[in-house]
Amino acid sequence: MLFSKLFNPTATAIALATPVLAEVTYKTQQGHTEVRVKWSHAGVSMQHGEFTTAEGTLVLDEANVEGARLKAVVDATSIHSGVAALDDHIKNADFLEVETYPEITFESASVTRTGDKTADIAGNLTMHGVTKPVTLQATLTHIGEHPLGQFLEYYKGDWAAFYARTEIEPKDFGVGMTIPVGTRSSKSTLKCRPWNNCSPKTRCRLPRKKRHRSARDCA
Repeated sequence: MLFSKLFNPTATAIALATPVLAEVTYKTQQGHTEVRVKWSHAGVSMQHGEFTTAEGTLVLDEANVEGARLKAVVDATSIHSGVAALDDHIKNADFLEVETYPEITFESASVTRTGDKTADIAGNLTMHGVTKPVTLQATLTHIGEHPLGQFLEYYKGDWAAFYARTEIEPKDFGVGMTIPVGTRSSKSTLKCRPWNNCSPKTRCRLPRKKRHRSARDCA
């Protein structure tokens, strides 16, 4: 997931007045945000998909990582597996029931640092109208100026990037309850690449959609 730094006039004035690190709010950029999932297809094979639309905010003080706060909202209707029939099945009442529950959300409750660049982010995941506690294993991959900023205007400014993963049981959220041979577990990966200031006129490209080799993988 890629976040761009947001400032209001007051925060800017404070930042210019003192070099002391303080909380900074970052906002995702769609073109640099990926939410990928994989699941067991009746214990026979692994299937993969991606939610192509997601947004989030990260509040981070580099001097106090455990005080960070993360919130993400995923558009459940944006699931893409490369197989249209499978996408339609995932969206219907057998699984996500997106007409009734169009969003999947995560909001952090605590952050526990586990290494120089790793942390466990505990919080609440809401899917299909059910909220359960989950923990994301997160790894920071970049923070600060983007190395391409010296060449391209688009990349100027500070960027923060990380990826996180977790594993859930969909049936805990009432997903797949009508399927006799259900999904055993679902692994989700959230990638956040470096974020910078993104003006309203900036066009951010969506990740290229992957295609399955065969429609026979449909549920």
